[in-house]
Amino acid sequence: MCGSDAKEHIIMGRRLNSSQGRKPKSKIGITTTVMKCKGCGLVYANPMPIPTDIQAHYGVSPEGYWNQQYFEPGDSDFHEEIGKLKNMMEIKPGYKSLDIGAGIGKIMKTLEEAGFDSYGLEPSMPFYSEALKTPGIKPNNIKCSTIEDAEYPSEHFNFISFSAVLEHLYDPSAAIEKALGWLKPNGIIFIEVPSAKWLIGRLINMYYRLAGTDYVTNISPMHIPFHLYEFELESFQKNLKNKCEISGYEYFACPTHLPFKALDSVLTSYMEKTKTGMQLMLWLRKSSHLNN
Repeated sequence: MCGSDAKEHIIMGRRLNSSQGRKPKSKIGITTTVMKCKGCGLVYANPMPIPTDIQAHYGVSPEGYWNQQYFEPGDSDFHEEIGKLKNMMEIKPGYKSLDIGAGIGKIMKTLEEAGFDSYGLEPSMPFYSEALKTPGIKPNNIKCSTIEDAEYPSEHFNFISFSAVLEHLYDPSAAIEKALGWLKPNGIIFIEVPSAKWLIGRLINMYYRLAGTDYVTNISPMHIPFHLYEFELESFQKNLKNKCEISGYEYFACPTHLPFKALDSVLTSYMEKTKTGMQLMLWLRKSSHLNN
């Protein structure tokens, strides 16, 4: 993200190709090294596991990838983000949106209901097939393709979303730059990614250290959900220089998933106050006076 050499980065520990639990040393599997950039805080795997085909990771049934709650309609289907977007732009007739990593089309549907002519890009064939069944999705408006292979006209969209997507891509910097080429001047890009400053992750890493291991809980490059990166705000600030402006950002705490439920509300409140939540969300604006 910032272009610095990996030789200057720090080794955080090892990550298994499965869920690690409390005793990762007792599990059999393959590990990869997890590193962190000292320049921008990007967390990543080195070496990076790369499948021979994208379907090797995402060619699974939607039910096998997401939990049942994901399929239930509700206020979590991008409605809060739409509300914030409306404070940044007036959605006019003819405005086009693109959801990159469209999944089964939930965000596409919400954007269509908000007034956009909604488009989607989804590399997983099973997810794409399920999206075609989603009511309100126009079949001609969604492509089954990776962002690397996709083509759209220059300055075609008013809004582009990367909701829980960049952490899955092998070159997130190149993906952002390609999307900026598809975005109209003054258009908005929404990004949601895992935060490298997540408090619960740091507590789990501390537990692993006290247990005498060099394992870390960061990322999951070899098993679902196949997260290849975690980001800090600095990762984007250093990457986006002279490309676009960061119009706003925030951290979302998310459930702690810890066995001690009584601590959940306390830790959630602390994460909100200290900006150490699990998810980092950014709003980028492409200004006409900036170089792409």
